[in-house]
Amino acid sequence: MTQPFIKAFFDEPTNTISYLVGDPATRIAAVIDPVLDFDLASGEVDTRSAERILAFADEDGWQIAIVLETHAHADHLSAAPFIKAHTGAWIGIGAHIRDVQRIFRAVFAMTELKTDGSDFDRLFDDGERFQIGDLAVEVLHVPGHTPADVAYLIGDAAFVGDTLFMPDYGTARADFPGGDARTLYRSIRRLLSLPGETRLFLCHDYKASGRDEYRWETTVDEQRRSSVHVHDAVSEDAFVAMREQRDAGLAVPRLLLPSIQVNIRAGRFHEAADNGVTYLRIPVKPRQRAE
Repeated sequence: MTQPFIKAFFDEPTNTISYLVGDPATRIAAVIDPVLDFDLASGEVDTRSAERILAFADEDGWQIAIVLETHAHADHLSAAPFIKAHTGAWIGIGAHIRDVQRIFRAVFAMTELKTDGSDFDRLFDDGERFQIGDLAVEVLHVPGHTPADVAYLIGDAAFVGDTLFMPDYGTARADFPGGDARTLYRSIRRLLSLPGETRLFLCHDYKASGRDEYRWETTVDEQRRSSVHVHDAVSEDAFVAMREQRDAGLAVPRLLLPSIQVNIRAGRFHEAADNGVTYLRIPVKPRQRAE
C-alpha cells in the first residue's frame, strides 16, 4: 500500500494544524483544514498561513487538487476559497454539514444561507471513497463534536479533526449546538477500532501540562493505552459524565462567532454591503445569571 506524503503546518495563534497530503507517484495533493488568518480586534484578514502551504507545494512540486474540511471549525476561519482560487482545487466536507447549516441559519438569522451544502463542491457520505492521485481515501463520519465531523483515512493515516487530541490532553468538547458526548464516545471508539499502528493526525494541540513541545501525531494504540479521557478502561457512561461536566466549565472559543458563520459557507464571507465593506453578524443577548 502506497503511503501518503504528509507535511504539517502549525498555526500557533489558533493552535491549528493544517496538512498537505500528497500522492508520491502522481504529485497530486490535498490540503486539509487550511487556516485564514483573522484578527478579531481589527477585523483584518490575512492569507499568510495559506500562502505558506502554496509556497511549499510550488517549491516541492505538488499539484493541489482538493481542499478537505474535517468539519465547520469554531476556532479559526477557513482559507479554502483562497486555495481554490489559486489552484482550482475543489472543496469537500461531510454531508451532514447541511444539519449544521440548518442549526446556525437560525442562530445568525442568515435567511439567505443555503442549507443544502451547495456552498461546497462535494459532500461526503459515511464510507464514501475518492482519490488523491492514486491514493485511496475513505471518509468516516465521526459526529459528536459537531453533527458533521468526518475523518479521512488515507493509507495508514487518519486525519481526525477535533474528535481527538493528544493522549495527554484528551478529547474534543461536545457542547456546541448539535454536539453530543455519547455520540462523540461512539465515534471515538470507531476510530480506535482501526488497526493499532494507524497514525492519527490531529487538528489542534494545546501542549498539555508538563509538555514543552507541540505535537499532533499519535496512534490508535497510544490512544487506547493512555488517553486521559478515553483509554480502553473508560466506559461510555463514565466518559459522558466527564465530558459533560468538563464542557460546562469551558469558555466560548474566541473566534467562534466569526468562524461558524464563515465556515458553514465553505469559508466564504457575506456579500459586501453597498459601501464595499464585508460585515459579520454578532448575536447580542442578555447574560443568564444564577438565581
